[in-house]
Amino acid sequence: MSWQIVMLPETEADLSGLDASVRSQVVRGIIKVSQNPEYPNGLGKPLKNQPGSALAGLYKIKFNRAGIRVVYSLRREGSQMMIIIISARAENVVYVEAGKRRKRHDI
Repeated sequence: MSWQIVMLPETEADLSGLDASVRSQVVRGIIKVSQNPEYPNGLGKPLKNQPGSALAGLYKIKFNRAGIRVVYSLRREGSQMMIIIISARAENVVYVEAGKRRKRHDI
């Protein structure tokens, strides 16, 4: 079963701001993970709370070569995979911003 992929408006801007080749890689990765996004048997990895951000209950996808992280939430009712942020991992900025977006959108 595939989960429905849903993106925040900010996340759509994150995606469109990527280089075309990286964007293609990220889209393929998100689609692949949407087939089985739940831990422990799925492809996404759970996040923990970090200093300055509450991330417990969220998941991440790592694109190591591109240095990109995707943070998402699962909404079991409706089987939705909510993409919260797509960004470079640099200095954990992606995780801090993910925490802010989670709070802003009540995810």
